[in-house]
Amino acid sequence: MVSTTLFSGLIGLTAIERLLEVRLSNRHAAWSLKQGGQEHGRGHYPFMVVLHTGFLLACLAEVWLLNRIFTPSLGYSMLALAVLCQAGRWWCIHSLGEHWNTRVIIVPGLPPVRRGPYRWIQHPNYVIVALEGIALPLVHGAILTASIFTLLNAILMVIRIRCEDQALASLPTPRTEHQ
Repeated sequence: MVSTTLFSGLIGLTAIERLLEVRLSNRHAAWSLKQGGQEHGRGHYPFMVVLHTGFLLACLAEVWLLNRIFTPSLGYSMLALAVLCQAGRWWCIHSLGEHWNTRVIIVPGLPPVRRGPYRWIQHPNYVIVALEGIALPLVHGAILTASIFTLLNAILMVIRIRCEDQALASLPTPRTEHQ
């Protein structure tokens, strides 16, 4: 029971962190729109909100209703991975600065950001979300939630990344020293 309560606290802290992200995202989206930004992919966005909200609720429901047992070797390793995912998420947010938000808003004339993890991977935050979708529920053995979220998130990410890549294609390419 103690581990279930601690896991619920972890999910609660994650929910608070997500609410802080939404607040920051809204502020950054407003900035982008004031700069003449154009939003792309509005149709899939509500599904993303429902999926990510449902994910946190499913983590709790599976642990509480199906009496999932905390296994220390799995739980602690997944907790470490979940914490690393949070650090990676905030690295992405910091790297994108005012360009970061949870929507796809492209400001014409501004080049894509190529600092932080974006130097090496085009969509590092999506890799982090996928890892966290496995790690967070497995902290307390919620394998059903980890499996279903991973599948649904993969489907959504195909749509999201296609939308984002099409939108980013409209931006100017950054110049290098050799151009």
